[in-house]
Amino acid sequence: MSRKKDDTAVIEPKANAHMDPYSSMLSRFYVAAERVGLSPDEREILSRPSEIHIAYLPVAMDDGSVRVFESYRVIHSRALGPGKGGIRYAPEVNMREVMALAAWMTWKCAVVNIPYGGAKGGITCEPKKMSVGELERLTRAYTRAMSEVFGPDKDIPAPDMGTSAREMAWIVDEYSRLHRGNYIPAVVTGKPLELGGSKGRVEATGRGVTTVILQALQRMGRRPDGLTAAVQGFGNVGSITAKFLSQNGIRVVAISDKTGGVYNESGILIHQAIQYRDNHGGTLEGFKGGERITNEQLLTLDVDILVPAALEDQITARNASQIKAWLIAEGANGPTTAEADPILNERGITVIPDILANAGGVIVSYYEWVQNRRGHYYTESEVQERADNTIKQAFDDVFTRAAAHKVSLREAAYLLAVERVVRALRMHGKY
Repeated sequence: MSRKKDDTAVIEPKANAHMDPYSSMLSRFYVAAERVGLSPDEREILSRPSEIHIAYLPVAMDDGSVRVFESYRVIHSRALGPGKGGIRYAPEVNMREVMALAAWMTWKCAVVNIPYGGAKGGITCEPKKMSVGELERLTRAYTRAMSEVFGPDKDIPAPDMGTSAREMAWIVDEYSRLHRGNYIPAVVTGKPLELGGSKGRVEATGRGVTTVILQALQRMGRRPDGLTAAVQGFGNVGSITAKFLSQNGIRVVAISDKTGGVYNESGILIHQAIQYRDNHGGTLEGFKGGERITNEQLLTLDVDILVPAALEDQITARNASQIKAWLIAEGANGPTTAEADPILNERGITVIPDILANAGGVIVSYYEWVQNRRGHYYTESEVQERADNTIKQAFDDVFTRAAAHKVSLREAAYLLAVERVVRALRMHGKY
């Protein structure tokens, strides 16, 4: 069962003391909209998703029972191209979160200047408590429900939290079956290499986070050697960022995941931490590389660089005044609330915003889509060179705009993104 939802009551900003991710996104958008000079109509269009699809998915479980899972696909904008965004499997998935993630994808694609709009999907489930068979049946049910939403020229999913290349392979297979058996690899990105995936995709986001950190240090006249960093979140993005930071002479002294964190003033051996995680159920629980700390303690450590690469709403008005890092690179989507922005700005802390810092993944996803459409595949070094050049140019564009307008990097990124999207919107003509 799939339906398109049009209920303005669920997409207005919440008027409460603590903004949810969607309200945080809107507050930043409204500032940029005012500065860019959007008309009331343009502001109205871009402050709302263009489509919300909700599907209730009955899935046969291994014990013979049937469970119904709530799922979403939100298209925020197609002004610059087909929708693009991952699919999240997590128990806390809800519509407003997916709406925020879709809008961030719009701004992210625009700020790095790739021809995609913004979209996001999610299923409210606990994937770690489901068997492989249950996950496959769930993924195929979701693909069937969204078969008219997805498409290489309409909406292109990718992996996100709780999903991987495996789920993308199931989507390609099911979608191709539903379209007369034509093999359509370009319907998703983040696929296994054997099914048309791109080399360099797994490390793309973490590599991009490191690249913009190094760009920022260069602009600030700082060398990476001898600097310290803390990384919150040790999934794909956090662990790869930590690995690349270490390789560039930055001492990673703290890492964490949902089970808590580890601190070692001398530096953590990241390759050992990754190996431990991979051999112990995907978590750092029990890792002996340093003293145990909490995720909250990690955020306020006395380090040079902080990389929040876990969940939304980690740096808030409650703890922003305690942050000691002078450079923050947002590996996660929405890790800093809108209320925390002015506190960080007033304290002179430079924040490389999520819509720039973690855009390496969608950049390489774009190259994967291009390769699928052309039937020609790049080497890993070609992918890395193209991605590095793209995100470096995006950083330079944002940094230049921030300096010219005397605003933060986040404000500059939103200004640039909103300008690009609204120009395309105007070219499309009146709705």
